Amino acid sequence: MVVEQRVLDLSHRVIAERVISVMRERLDETLTLEALAEIGSLSPYHFCRVFRQVTGIPPHEFLTALRLAAAKRLLLTTPLSVTDICFEVGYSSLGSFTTRFTHSVGLPPLRLRQLVEGVAGSPRLAPGSGDSSIDLQAGIRGEVLVPGGFVGMIHVGVFPTRLPRSRPVGCTRLAGPGIFCIRDVPDGRYYLLAVAYSRSYDVLSYLLSEHGSYVGCSEEPVLVRGGQALEMVKLHLRPPRSIDPPILTAAPFVNQAIRGGLA
Repeated sequence: MVVEQRVLDLSHRVIAERVISVMRERLDETLTLEALAEIGSLSPYHFCRVFRQVTGIPPHEFLTALRLAAAKRLLLTTPLSVTDICFEVGYSSLGSFTTRFTHSVGLPPLRLRQLVEGVAGSPRLAPGSGDSSIDLQAGIRGEVLVPGGFVGMIHVGVFPTRLPRSRPVGCTRLAGPGIFCIRDVPDGRYYLLAVAYSRSYDVLSYLLSEHGSYVGCSEEPVLVRGGQALEMVKLHLRPPRSIDPPILTAAPFVNQAIRGGLA
């Protein structure tokens, strides 16, 4: 029975990877649920269930994330206008594209481009220091575990969904694996995402990276009641996979820009 389940899980992952590959190749096309399900050789209902089981989010959300990640790359690496980029990644309305980009990344397209150009002289993110006064009786408490030998920064964010977009409800930055505490999180159900970036990452590399060096997300939502999570969260980071949705939020860079008076 266990072997059969593993074979089924592998089969589902192969289907999701095949569809994601087609999504990446056809970002400028209209891809309906029916069209994606046909690529996966499943009925639309079954395909939607399988894809969400494998990736954690519905197919249309994954496709939108891929389009916005591609838009961010074009915005920061080419002189194309926002209008041209909008059409290049499959949007027919500039207004809809700008609204979706701003909501997902945390800044309007042109503002993000201007900010990156403005920090060209100081290209690295400030190193994280973690929380020097951990209060184990408040906020969301947890520990980040990374495979041995990692050196770099770790960003931990609190998001309403499994897809990391917009500015997080709360966040912290660590100088390495270890204990963290994120205070002042409103009551609710959240997912925690941790992303580790090696020291070789500058601002542009960070913004263009879809997943960082290592990534990890809480498997189950974290419940916050009375300003405190009910239990400590352990985030085991791993190398990124092809089935991971791209990280859209520019939160760490945006937060640093705000502190520096750039935003």
